[in-house]
Amino acid sequence: MNKEVRLNLAIQKTGRLADESRSLLERCGIDLLKSKDQLVCKAQNFPLDVFFVRVNDIPTFVATNACHIGIISQNILMDEQTVTTNPQLKSIQTLMELGFGRCRLSIAVPNSSGYQGIKAFEGKRIATSYQGLLREYLKENDVNCDIVPMQGAVEIAPRMGMADAICDLVSTGTTLAINGLKEVEVIFESQSVLIRNSELTTAQEELLERLMLRLKSVQVAKKSKYIMLHCPIDKLEEIKSILPGSEAPTILALQGREDLVAVHAVCNEGVFWNTMEDLKAMGASSIMVLPIEKMLD
Repeated sequence: MNKEVRLNLAIQKTGRLADESRSLLERCGIDLLKSKDQLVCKAQNFPLDVFFVRVNDIPTFVATNACHIGIISQNILMDEQTVTTNPQLKSIQTLMELGFGRCRLSIAVPNSSGYQGIKAFEGKRIATSYQGLLREYLKENDVNCDIVPMQGAVEIAPRMGMADAICDLVSTGTTLAINGLKEVEVIFESQSVLIRNSELTTAQEELLERLMLRLKSVQVAKKSKYIMLHCPIDKLEEIKSILPGSEAPTILALQGREDLVAVHAVCNEGVFWNTMEDLKAMGASSIMVLPIEKMLD
């Protein structure tokens, strides 16, 4: 009997990235039954085994082919690939952006600092957990300064006299504000990505294509809305022109009404209240905007 071919996926064990990764798989119709301390989980309805690991270990799992694919923040992968000399780590490929876990790697200084530009860091000290990306950015800008490596609580470094500035991840900026810091340089815009090992079998490649089809379907559906409305025939072209990002809509006759038609359209851009108000002002009625769960082109 031939052994079933399965894909191994590495995701973060705990935290927001873990929750969003599992949610994404669920929206792809992949059922995971995981107990609290379980480190490996077999999907029930797709040939996928999910490994729950420390986020910083995900590149190693994928590089060594212990896991064929992984979900990780771009900043972690890029920082690892910047400093490593390991050809396996450098060969990891990014397949697609996943649209969650958005943040940016930024340099921040105390609010009292009169920031004069990147050259102001010449001869200064910057504390960070992302030495590779920071060092590369400073090199590109021809700035020589000391990098103070830290693995946490980076924001406190200036207050403790350990550094003149920090380089850390920023999402809302609240943590910086609480610690009396201001963002002055953005080094890298990051989000979660799907990565892969470069050496998969033909059967594994086919499974990966199936998984990516589902992922792309969920992404497209998330950005799209299904609009249904009744439209006066003499306003049809005008109303079609303001449906955001829609392809050719479906036009249906309404029983017993010669002056109205039903318009159904998939819109791949945001449908906001002002759009609905504009449609209403043009004579549209019974306007419905519905979410789309899945969509395949």
